[in-house]
Amino acid sequence: MNLKNLLLENINQDDLLNYYNATIVYADIPFSEIRGFVDYYQEYYFIYINKNLSYYKRKKTLLHELAHIELNQLCQSNKDLFALHIEEYEDEACKYIKQIKEEIKKRDD
Repeated sequence: MNLKNLLLENINQDDLLNYYNATIVYADIPFSEIRGFVDYYQEYYFIYINKNLSYYKRKKTLLHELAHIELNQLCQSNKDLFALHIEEYEDEACKYIKQIKEEIKKRDD
């Protein structure tokens, strides 16, 4: 069970959230440049999405945050090390989603 299955509509959003032990929280995030983020606490993922985003941007942000989970980027024992590499993790999550979409497109062609 993964993002590819979600994008292929083999599973639904709730299936993937349950699989990852994740919950979505729509929050009033005061910084417009922050669309969302993920927090990992006691084996649960909390995906915070800026509630002021459009429907499309919420969905896109959710995919991005799920990519962080799928890439296992949040289970770092050293949070300081994570902070030093945040831009790399952001790029990796974006590339991962792009790769999945390209694989699906090739499959459908």
